[in-house]
Amino acid sequence: MRRRRDDIQLKSPEQIKLMRRAGLAVAAGLAAMTEATQPGVSTYELDQIARSALAKAGATSSFLGYAGPPPFPGVICSSRNSKIVHGIPSKDDVLADGDLISLDFGAIVDGWHGDAAVTVTVGQVSAEAAALSAACRSSMWDGIAAAQVGGRLTDISHAVETSVRRSGRYGIVTGYGGHGIGTAMHMEPHILNHGKPGRGPELVAGMALAIEPMITLGSPNTRELADNWTVETADGSPAAHWEHTVALLPDGVWVLTAEDGGRAELAVRGVRLSSLA
Repeated sequence: MRRRRDDIQLKSPEQIKLMRRAGLAVAAGLAAMTEATQPGVSTYELDQIARSALAKAGATSSFLGYAGPPPFPGVICSSRNSKIVHGIPSKDDVLADGDLISLDFGAIVDGWHGDAAVTVTVGQVSAEAAALSAACRSSMWDGIAAAQVGGRLTDISHAVETSVRRSGRYGIVTGYGGHGIGTAMHMEPHILNHGKPGRGPELVAGMALAIEPMITLGSPNTRELADNWTVETADGSPAAHWEHTVALLPDGVWVLTAEDGGRAELAVRGVRLSSLA
């Protein structure tokens, strides 16, 4: 492991293989939560499912006790409808038919982090809400496809923005974005979800990045709630949030938090998967 001059942590292929273990723990937890997501289920119950997934994988939580004050009290961020990110799971937060919920989950295995998020539809949702989540998911994969060795950091940002604009008139949340990841959950560089291409640090083998667009059906403006964690849309419009942890290797990319390493989505985008996957 080494650091670039601009303090971006670079990993060896062996260290990226270790990160894959954390990534698979995240993938398993998100799959279990997605399957359990239905009307009448509380976000506290989903948090308990995530805790069980961590225990089964021999992992610990990236989120529990994080930062603050106050320290984050859950192992997932559960952000429903107008809440964008950092929602706190609660027994009183019960899912209803037609909801959208973002489930953000992080795991640590042997000191290495994995981080990913999905937006799940609850019961029968509106066509607008379903399209919002689909557009956000597609923009994440388009951003991942732009994460190529030899490119620049804002190539990812531009790809996300272009994908969102192509999909519809959505608000792109500007105050939050992706990040480097490795021996800590949040590391350099910060990755905006908008911007011109060809700027910022060069993308090199050994980088691990969490790419995570957040978009809304209305204004991109946000506000933080009194709990000092939950971020919601200022106009009350629904939001969607998708994220994957991605490693850059000399011969391609590897989506560490995707069960198939990203093979299916990257193939349709003409992107080469690393031989490590």
